[in-house]
Amino acid sequence: MVDTDFFPYENPAALRVCDFIVWHGNQPEDWTLPRPIHRVAYFEVEVLDPDSRTQLCYLDKVEPNATIKEIKTLLHKLYPKWYPSRQALKLHPEGKALKDEDVLEDLPVGTTATMFLQDLGPQLSWTMVFLAESVGPLFVYLLFYYRLPFIYGPAHSYSRSPHAVVRLACICHTLHYIKRLVETIFVHRFSQGTLPVQTIMLNCVYYWGFAAWLAYYINHPLYTTPMYGKLQIYSALLMFLICECGNFSINLSLNRISSNGSKPTQIPNPTNNPFTWLFFFVSCPNYTYEVCAWLSFTVMTQCVPVGVFTFIGFVQMTIWAREKHRTYVKECKDYPELRSAIIPLFL
Repeated sequence: MVDTDFFPYENPAALRVCDFIVWHGNQPEDWTLPRPIHRVAYFEVEVLDPDSRTQLCYLDKVEPNATIKEIKTLLHKLYPKWYPSRQALKLHPEGKALKDEDVLEDLPVGTTATMFLQDLGPQLSWTMVFLAESVGPLFVYLLFYYRLPFIYGPAHSYSRSPHAVVRLACICHTLHYIKRLVETIFVHRFSQGTLPVQTIMLNCVYYWGFAAWLAYYINHPLYTTPMYGKLQIYSALLMFLICECGNFSINLSLNRISSNGSKPTQIPNPTNNPFTWLFFFVSCPNYTYEVCAWLSFTVMTQCVPVGVFTFIGFVQMTIWAREKHRTYVKECKDYPELRSAIIPLFL
């Protein structure tokens, strides 16, 4: 007989069908059921070369909640030369690269996923990119300002221009790139993203080349001063300095905005600093100030190469600003409808 006062079941015959009950102690409450067993359906990841379709590696028992970044880390252990930022994983050789935050079980694949690995080549961080883009123009311009012998010929070696606007242009150009260096080191918060070395070289050719082109004409012995004289020079100089201060203020303000990588989690708003009030009208006032600064520099020097550089920069920054504006609208609820991307009430 079974003591029903002690046994937790009223029907002792239940012992015949309750053989799965586990005894853990001497008290009735110690009769418990075993914990259910959760089975995990692991994934298998096959990585192929996009050109030859040969198998590079085969990853077994990959967690279904593994991210693409974690898969890249596993590949890096097998192939040390392919560090994660150098890899681009695709579901199709001609398709788009998967994002690092993509989860394996959310992809349109079965339990055996086939991916194609593209080698992006050597990479450098965004900090190094900005430093390379800023240091070059800073020193290239000074070579022309001091008129080294191989630039304008022996007759003008190490001579100085008699025009005040040339000296002001050198000061403005130097201050602009020193500001960029300070922002790169102390202000900007870069993501973990990188750029291929080849792209960085093209960017350096662009910035360094334009710096040499505009410096050649501004510091040329035959350079002529602006048409409207001091009024044009000093009014444009004042606007340039205002825009540079505005750009620096916006970058400081953006430094305090929380974000998740490239996705903002907080709407940038104006502060007590008057330079940030442009946030009332545009999503990217840093680009607005940047374009206006170079436009002022163009007016001050009245130099065609500066105007070309300003126009190309405006087109590129407009593309960036519109992309960022769309991201703000998508990620942030109640985003101000009055704001445009880069030009207030227009663009």
